[in-house]
Amino acid sequence: MANHKSAIKRIAQSEKKRLRNRIVKTRVKNAVKKVNAAVNTGEETTLQLTAAQSLIDKAAKKGVIHKRTAARKISRLAASINRMAK
Repeated sequence: MANHKSAIKRIAQSEKKRLRNRIVKTRVKNAVKKVNAAVNTGEETTLQLTAAQSLIDKAAKKGVIHKRTAARKISRLAASINRMAK
C-alpha cells in the first residue's frame, strides 16, 4: 500500500482514469457489435458505421485506444460493409 500522500493521490487518480477508460471502451465495443449485427442481418449500416466511427475516433483522441488501433477498427468495419454491398 502507498506510504506517502502523493502515492495515495496517484492511486485515486489512476482508479478514476481506469473507470472512465472502461466506459469508453465498452461504448466502442457495443458500437462495433451493432455494426457487425447490422451487416449479418443485411440491414442499413451507414448510420451504425458513422456512430461507431465517431465513438472510435473520440476514444483515440482521448488516448483510451491508440490512433492506429482506431484506424484499424474503422477500416475493418468499412471493409465488412463493402463486402456486404457486393
